[in-house]
Amino acid sequence: MANEWLERWREGRIGFHRDRPHPLLVRHWPDLGIRAGTKVLVPLCGKSLDMRWLARHDHPVLGIELASHAIEAFVAEGVGEVTRYRQAGFDICRQGNVELWCGDFFHFHIEQAAEIGAFYDRAALIALPPATRQRYAFHLAQLIPPGSRGLLISLTRAPGDIGGPPFSVSAGEVRELFNPNFRVTHLEAGEPEAGSGFRESVWALERRGPLMT
Repeated sequence: MANEWLERWREGRIGFHRDRPHPLLVRHWPDLGIRAGTKVLVPLCGKSLDMRWLARHDHPVLGIELASHAIEAFVAEGVGEVTRYRQAGFDICRQGNVELWCGDFFHFHIEQAAEIGAFYDRAALIALPPATRQRYAFHLAQLIPPGSRGLLISLTRAPGDIGGPPFSVSAGEVRELFNPNFRVTHLEAGEPEAGSGFRESVWALERRGPLMT
């Protein structure tokens, strides 16, 4: 799976990339009530322009991405000085209010997540095969402090289409994966996308547990 993902970036097969911020992020993020200055975790971030949108709205962003091609493309297409350093086995680039950690999301641990207070997942869960999704949901919960909120965008494919990635993740599976550690609220289901039959849904997630004082 990891090799296939890296090969996609090397060959430029990135049809999943959007050339503008995702409309579901723009529409629903403000309603979460996340304070300005809260650092947002973006797993499997690619070179998503959603990160720049979050940064423009006063959120430091920490993106994690396996493909160095994606990270280099993100900073090349951006504006501003790039600083580079290495920490905890990750090569890190920082440009403006966005820092990108190049490496395996599952190797990113709580020690590196101390400042994170929110998250955004548009392309992580749906990039993972079924056997890995439960591990992902549990690992995300380990990184997010109680009371923290975020958005998840899931996707279902047309009936009979079992391809991927992106993989089809049903509403029932989203609830099964995240209910143990998050309060899960379904916000909106979009219309099927012309030509592909993909249908996106957006969810608000709040980490369960006692609030930190």
